[in-house]
Amino acid sequence: MTDFGVRDVERTLGLSRSVIQALVRGGFVTPARGPRNAYRFSFRDLIVLKAARELTLARVPPRRITQALRRLRRHLPADVPLSGLRILADGDRVVVKEGARRWRADSGQYLLDFDVCPAGSGVAVVAYQRAEPRVSADACFDEGCRLEASDAEAARAAYERALAADPAHAPSAANLGRLLHLGGKLDAAERVYRAGIARCGPEPLLLFNLGVLLEEQGRYEEACAAYEGSIAVQPDFADSHYNLGLLYEILGDRRKALRHLKRYRQLVR
Repeated sequence: MTDFGVRDVERTLGLSRSVIQALVRGGFVTPARGPRNAYRFSFRDLIVLKAARELTLARVPPRRITQALRRLRRHLPADVPLSGLRILADGDRVVVKEGARRWRADSGQYLLDFDVCPAGSGVAVVAYQRAEPRVSADACFDEGCRLEASDAEAARAAYERALAADPAHAPSAANLGRLLHLGGKLDAAERVYRAGIARCGPEPLLLFNLGVLLEEQGRYEEACAAYEGSIAVQPDFADSHYNLGLLYEILGDRRKALRHLKRYRQLVR
């Protein structure tokens, strides 16, 4: 059999007639017409339809499938078939993969550089492949917390993995910076804190930890700015008020010192 009817596709792939028709309307497959104007699908059409089926099984919403494949076709040169690509489900996203390169089909966003595989360059198959599970930043953070008491280096590595998974994971940045600080790697700790603040915004704990680091180096005015930043976001951050009270005393601003120490006492009652 060299071509297939709608019923063949329904029976072979388990796709509903509505999904098949939507894919045809979207231009992802261009079946020939047989007797009574019925669709006749080629084997290449079945490959694309199979990808749609696998994405459906991965619970990618039908609208997302058709939208992604439509945009995918729009971005490809006319002479490159969809069968030259691998179509993946990553959660509810549709991702195109060629070799190690990935491209988000529904938005046109390149996840890595995307090179089109020219027709005839080798065996080309559209296949569904469940994307490798993404590392959870929260899971890595929890691992780091568990390891701190027994293996600081392993804990640092866990926090680094958390930040690789989510660069804006503020708790991991705070803990990684603290471990670097305690290990005497002050410059590295400061870089972690400042990168975390740049990515996460004015996180009180990151600002407080940065203030402690700067204070230890005698950079009192910078430390005050960091502590002030933390209480601007979290006015009841008692430790920031306490440290500010001591620093302003050192800097000769007794009025501010008394104000922050008074606020500290109110908060810790």
